[in-house]
Amino acid sequence: MPTVWKRALPHVVLMGYVVAVLFPFVFVVFSSFKDNLQIAERPFGLPTRWMFENYVEAWVKAKINVYFFNSLYLSFASSLSGVLLAAATAFALARMKLARTSRWIYQFVLIGMLIPGNVLFIAQYILVKDLGILNTHWSLYLPYTAGALPISVLLIAAFMRSIPSELEEAAIVDGLGSIRLFAQIILPVTVPALVTVFIVNFLGVWNEYLLANFFISKDALRTLPTGMVGFRDAYQTNYALICTGIVYSVLPVLVLYGFLQEKIIEGITAGSVKG
Repeated sequence: MPTVWKRALPHVVLMGYVVAVLFPFVFVVFSSFKDNLQIAERPFGLPTRWMFENYVEAWVKAKINVYFFNSLYLSFASSLSGVLLAAATAFALARMKLARTSRWIYQFVLIGMLIPGNVLFIAQYILVKDLGILNTHWSLYLPYTAGALPISVLLIAAFMRSIPSELEEAAIVDGLGSIRLFAQIILPVTVPALVTVFIVNFLGVWNEYLLANFFISKDALRTLPTGMVGFRDAYQTNYALICTGIVYSVLPVLVLYGFLQEKIIEGITAGSVKG
């Protein structure tokens, strides 16, 4: 095989992979600007008439606005709480001198990664029912926050161990206690890892379906994944509005990654090199 083809082959394979990944999303975006007739007649063609009103109709008529904001604030609140709790736990385990206790606590926290989330579903359902928070957003907020702790502690602790001890010693000499040391020194240095963990947790909560489907029955409290299922059942033949709802569900993730991509890449590379 000629040298030119050897060099070009990896790029061709990658381009084919990119096309295969992006094609479904591009298809959905174009379909969201069509009506059912255009989708049936020209499924892979450009819209003959761009129907921007689909987005208004889906936002209001199909209650996408309600489901969207429910998912948005639940994802943001639980991810932020999980990151702060994980950072405090990781600081205690990675930077504070707890002798052999820290190793056992760290291993105990990591056991949570070995337990599939679906295994805990019945126990979680009984717990939220006994607490009287079933069919409220608290029934989702608490499991979402707790469920993200093991992987969050693992990633943040690995990053914190790479922080030079001289930085911490200088802060202690200047009179900083544990709380101020954590808030003013460790947290700012750990921002790349915190952003990475926040994005991972946000995506997990944003796309979560099982708990949201069984713990929430009020339509006004549904999240976007469960609301989309009802939207499909209510509009089985209106594929244009279904595609519009899918675009609404993807946009926040794209916007979030667009603003934080540098921090995400920095956190991943720093953790892989130093952690």
